[in-house]
Amino acid sequence: MPERDGYIPGVPCWVDTNQPDPEAAAAFYSGLFGWEVEDVMPSGSPVKYFIARIRGGDVAGIGPIPEGAPATPVWNTYISVESADDTATKVKAAGGEVLMEAGDVMEAGRAAVFSDPEGAAFCVWQPGQHKGARIVNEPGSLNFNGLNTRNPDAAKAFYASVFGWRTLTLAGGVEMWTLPGYADDLERGDPGLRERTAAMGVPGFEDVVASINPLAADQPDIPAYWSVTFATDDADEAARKAAELGGTVVAPPFDAPWARVTVITDPQGATFIANQFVPENKDLASRASASASAA
Repeated sequence: MPERDGYIPGVPCWVDTNQPDPEAAAAFYSGLFGWEVEDVMPSGSPVKYFIARIRGGDVAGIGPIPEGAPATPVWNTYISVESADDTATKVKAAGGEVLMEAGDVMEAGRAAVFSDPEGAAFCVWQPGQHKGARIVNEPGSLNFNGLNTRNPDAAKAFYASVFGWRTLTLAGGVEMWTLPGYADDLERGDPGLRERTAAMGVPGFEDVVASINPLAADQPDIPAYWSVTFATDDADEAARKAAELGGTVVAPPFDAPWARVTVITDPQGATFIANQFVPENKDLASRASASASAA
C-alpha cells in the first residue's frame, strides 16, 4: 500500500501508547515488530517520546503516562480533525466529556483527549508538521481501530454527530464505521482501490474507518474502550515472540472473518491486537451464522 501523506478529517490517523517506562516499551515493540525508534523530544528534556518507524516511515508513538492520567498503560487512538477546539464543542454537545483540553504539541500539531458518553476515551489530532502514520496496513503497522461498546445505538448517534460517521453491516452482522468520501480520498493515492474492494465481495468497505465491537454481556466490569490492531504476516509467530519478549498472550491466535487474530498485553500492561490477513477466512461469519440458524 502506498505511504500515507495525511488524512482527511474523521479518519483515525495515529496511535501511541502511554507507558511507565517508555524505553522498555520501545525495546519490546522493536523486538516484536522490527520498529526503529527515535526519541524526538528536544535535547535535555526530562520526558521521552519515541517515534517508531518502518523503512523510515512513522507508524506509532511511545511516551510516558501523562501527569494526572490513570496509571494504567494504554494504546490511544487519534482521529484527524480540522480543529481540535471545534471538535471539543461538538463532543460536549453530543454528551461526551473533555478529558484534556486542546493544546499545541510543539510544531507537530494540536491534540485533545475526549470520552464518549459511555466513557471510551479517544484523542483527536489537528495536523501541523506531523500528519499521522505514514505506513499502515503492512506487517508491524497500524491495521485497524475499534470501539468496544455495550451501547452501539448511543455510540452511533455520538460519533455521527462528532465525525459524521455512518455504519456498514457485513456478513454475520459485523458492523463497521464508515466515513462518506473516504474512498474518494484513498482512490486518489491508490488508484484501483474500489475495484479491488469490489472484487473481494465487500461493497462499501472502501469507506470503512473503524470497527464496532460489542462487549460481552458476561463481562460487565470491562469498560468501553478503543482498541488498536497491528498487522502481522503471522499471528502465531507474533504471539510466540511477544511471550518470549515478556508479553502475555491474552487470546491465543484464532480464526476470524478475513483474518487470524491474537490479543496480546505488553510487559507493562497495554493491550493490543495482532491481525493476519487470511482471505480464505472471508466466509467464516456467514458459515457460523448459518450453523447457528440450523441448530
